[in-house]
Amino acid sequence: MTKYQADAEKLLKEIGGKENIAAVSHCATRMRFVLNDPAIANEEAIEDIPSVKGMFTNAGQFQVIIGNDVATFYNDFVSVSGVEGVSKEQSKAYAKQNLNPIQRAVAVLAEIFTPLIPAIIVGGLILGFRNVLEGIQFDSLGGTIVEHSQFWSGVNAFLWLPGEAIFHFLPVGITWSIAKKMGTTQILGIVLGITLVSPQLLNAYGVASTAAADIPFWDFGFAQVDMIGYQAQVIPAMLAGFMLAYLEIFFRKIIPQSISMIFVPLFSLVPTVLAAHVVLGPIGWTIGSWISTVVNAGLTSSISWLFSAVFGFLYAPLVITGLHHMTNAIDMQLIADFGSTNLWPMIALSNIAQGSAVLAIIFLHRGNEKEEQISIPAMISCYLGVTEPAMFGINLKYVYPFVAAMIGSGLAGMFATLMSVRANAIGVGGLPGILAIQAESWVPFIIAMIIAIFIPFGLTVIFRRQGILNKIDPVSPATGAIGAQFETANGTTAVPEKTQFEAATPALKTEKFFAVATGELKEITQVDDPVFSQKMMGDGYAVVPTNDKVFSPVSGTITNIFETKHAIGILSKEGIEVLVHMGLDTVELKGAPFTVHVQEGELVTPSSLIAEMAVEQVEQAGKKTDILVVLTNAEKIDSFSLDKTGLVRPEEQVGQAEVR
Repeated sequence: MTKYQADAEKLLKEIGGKENIAAVSHCATRMRFVLNDPAIANEEAIEDIPSVKGMFTNAGQFQVIIGNDVATFYNDFVSVSGVEGVSKEQSKAYAKQNLNPIQRAVAVLAEIFTPLIPAIIVGGLILGFRNVLEGIQFDSLGGTIVEHSQFWSGVNAFLWLPGEAIFHFLPVGITWSIAKKMGTTQILGIVLGITLVSPQLLNAYGVASTAAADIPFWDFGFAQVDMIGYQAQVIPAMLAGFMLAYLEIFFRKIIPQSISMIFVPLFSLVPTVLAAHVVLGPIGWTIGSWISTVVNAGLTSSISWLFSAVFGFLYAPLVITGLHHMTNAIDMQLIADFGSTNLWPMIALSNIAQGSAVLAIIFLHRGNEKEEQISIPAMISCYLGVTEPAMFGINLKYVYPFVAAMIGSGLAGMFATLMSVRANAIGVGGLPGILAIQAESWVPFIIAMIIAIFIPFGLTVIFRRQGILNKIDPVSPATGAIGAQFETANGTTAVPEKTQFEAATPALKTEKFFAVATGELKEITQVDDPVFSQKMMGDGYAVVPTNDKVFSPVSGTITNIFETKHAIGILSKEGIEVLVHMGLDTVELKGAPFTVHVQEGELVTPSSLIAEMAVEQVEQAGKKTDILVVLTNAEKIDSFSLDKTGLVRPEEQVGQAEVR
């Protein structure tokens, strides 16, 4: 019997058998299934398989987390199932069969906006800071900061430059992102975006105040076309971007390769630019205005309390489904049409509410050190505007804190809307979201934040102690604390205390961990991949590298080098299984950016150069360059801690693990 044969046979059975598998592949840590009927999979039974560390469904794929020995498991699974694997890209294509049209549209929207989020966040911070400088009256200064200080007035004026670049020229980012997503020529997408915001055009913000007779136009003799820009407009840019991509794909197929370099860009770009200004732009502007008008009307009408309460209550479930990506487009359209948005404040409050529910779980489960390794970073992440680690790692696990947060979010959102709270920008969520709020609304927004903190916290405590929506989190009648419970002779439960007959705890050993590269050290919870950030694979850390060299994080033996070269397994001297994973989703690059300098069985130390990763090549492929160090055999580790923050270098100790 092979190493994982029994577990592979069990997984095959519980996943619904061979006939339920449309496709299967694997990456460095997980099996990726596309199932004909996902409902057949017995998730509870799969979780009980010893080799399985967790599972989740994403974009139509049923992903089972195995760890850094996934390649061996995969081979055993293929052997017992007779199902041949496919590439990750083929698996994604098969996965689309499990997505309905709405899910596919949302997935496309997410892929377009996700690369733009860092810029939107920076833009939100910049506009938020400018909001403080020029929008708040300070009694001690006798006015605003910019009125009192020439230096800050200059800073405020200078910061408009990047702020304008991010939001006013957003169509350039959208058309580029669509070209990247569709696999077409990205520079053509950038050029198309520039034609939508060119300085030669009448700025979109000046259209309303310009008389019709004064609007410039192109005169073709038989027709005139208004020279109007589409600054900050989302839908016109999306329509134009997709037209460009599909035209390029079409002409690639019919134009001979020998002349395609000339005529494919020409026949794709020029008609799209014309259509963008004649048809797509005006239609997109109209559709966007309708959407923003309806949303704004709903949030300013006599039933705004109901509209906002429902949105605040349902925003967290939207995040789970991915539908929340649509709100980015709506927010940007609201800002373009009205100069501010009344939607974003509720999103920031939802972040806070989810974090407050986790804070209550930390309070209720105080002393549970293993869970705190997930819950505390997840809470901090929520308060800074990122909710996925908290929702998937804690709140959805217990259900009742998730519902408590939804209720708190709904009430806080309703209050904010009734107080006419609006944001000048988006991207900054959680507690820092106040920077994006209009200065005159700070006081009511602070009250709304207090609601989003105390209501979820209080309801979480009440729900747990009253057993409301609580099926898996038992409460000790004596202490109210969570703990292991045992059946007694009379059928009641009790929490046993330690006795003098308990075996003595074995002495722990310490394993030192070192920087794997030169760059910025960050906690694993900050990594943009739920499998790693939620510690499904184990604890660890990551370094965002500034050069190509990758070193061993520990002293030990190389145990595994993945075929795609993007991941290396190491067994440390104290028996910790360490996975060095270079980049995120880089399995798709099929080894191209990686050069491995070690062999299986080779001894290494923190001074050993184990690989090189072409950072620029990984970035050009649209992938994150984080180099992760993951401790995958959690059963052997008592605790892990990081001792450093910020910039690190190879051979510099950054943390340590206590080993059983």
